[in-house]
Amino acid sequence: MQSSFTNRFPWLVSCLLTVAFAIAAGPVVAQVVSVKDPWVRSTVPRQKATAAYMEITAGRASRLLEASSPVAGVVEIHEMRMDKDVMRMRAIPALELPAGQPVALEPGGYHVMLMDLKVQIKDGDKVPISLVVELRNGSRETAQITAVARSPQPASTQGGGHGKSHSH
Repeated sequence: MQSSFTNRFPWLVSCLLTVAFAIAAGPVVAQVVSVKDPWVRSTVPRQKATAAYMEITAGRASRLLEASSPVAGVVEIHEMRMDKDVMRMRAIPALELPAGQPVALEPGGYHVMLMDLKVQIKDGDKVPISLVVELRNGSRETAQITAVARSPQPASTQGGGHGKSHSH
């Protein structure tokens, strides 16, 4: 007579393998993009807007459609662009993410704009941000990231100053 453990052993192994494969496959399915070095610019009291920066690499051609964060009432994807010698910032409907090519969101370029801030963001704070990415087939995935707040570096070292340098 076989024990009940022996009778259930194949079923138990099957269940464990199913769970193991599901866990192993999870990041592949959810990992439409990888995000490197996310950070958000810290704020002063009563400041109502700031920006988040990062490097995004998509495994497959896709688009960054939207972002959200519990610290902001409004979150948009923005770009900075020169227009007749004036740097202008504007919201864009989506940011193209070519397969396998890093896209930099950095001061003076693309960034995630956090507006209608609900709290002051201090150096070292961890700011949760959700990024919604749309693949070419129309399916959408959400990546959850945490951006660490820090003060901006001086314009002379960050390369994102106010245009060309000049003397008086």
